[in-house]
Amino acid sequence: MSRHLIITSDDFGLSPGVNAAVEKAWRDGILTNASIMPNGAAFDEAVEIARRNPGLQVGLHLTLVQGAAVLPPDRVPGLVDEAGNFTDNPVAAGMRYFFDKGLYKQLKQEIEAQIVKVRDAGIPLSHVDGHLNIHLHPTVFAFLADLMPRHGITSFRLSRERLLHNLAFDRERVAGKAVERVIFGALAAQARPVLKRLGIRHAVEVKGVLNSGRMTEEYILNILDGLEDGLTEIYFHPGLLPDEEISRRMPDYRHEAELAAITSQRVRQKLDALGIELYNYRGDRKGHA
Repeated sequence: MSRHLIITSDDFGLSPGVNAAVEKAWRDGILTNASIMPNGAAFDEAVEIARRNPGLQVGLHLTLVQGAAVLPPDRVPGLVDEAGNFTDNPVAAGMRYFFDKGLYKQLKQEIEAQIVKVRDAGIPLSHVDGHLNIHLHPTVFAFLADLMPRHGITSFRLSRERLLHNLAFDRERVAGKAVERVIFGALAAQARPVLKRLGIRHAVEVKGVLNSGRMTEEYILNILDGLEDGLTEIYFHPGLLPDEEISRRMPDYRHEAELAAITSQRVRQKLDALGIELYNYRGDRKGHA
């Protein structure tokens, strides 16, 4: 069986530094997808980049934590502060979104508003993922399962990654990675049969869950040999510095190193040597760069 690879940049639209990196990664590298933040400060610029690079597939980077809502604060007062911002605490947000049923209506309205904003900008959404993988939260996923077919979204990031394969090449945060593997593994297992019933496509594995912000050239070169048969997604957070927004939000992420990995000739050569082809979630093959 052949091995196909999707390369995604998250946080498209967050800032000019991210947007510039996405365009460079698409034109000069192996990037096939970008996941757009409809509430990002540089959303309009991201839309223009997508329009002038029509081969770049764009999905929704659903944001319900560490960001701003699309709907005004008086429409979602239980989700945001007076300035329209979600909490920066993902654990607190996750608990409230699960247990506080009074928030369910606001959550569904905000999720749909994010989908509609991107579609109204003329961007056909092919897939959904989420900031900090919030799209797999049980309450959020239940709403997405209803909304994705209605809005023609046919692919979903099922955030499942093999722990031992990761640890073979990166021994940082062993305990934290183990916890993340258990949590996201359980959430992925619950979501998988629903996606199958709906006919929504997903990759067999997603790389980037356990090494978020540290997807360097060396790490990518190491993991390519062990990719599973079928479709794998690797997601990155590339950025060009200086950029105040990404430095403030993600001070420990190696944005420029991740961009270097996506545009690396050594990575491209290894993909060719292994016969691993680049695709997007639509099934389009990327044969250039």
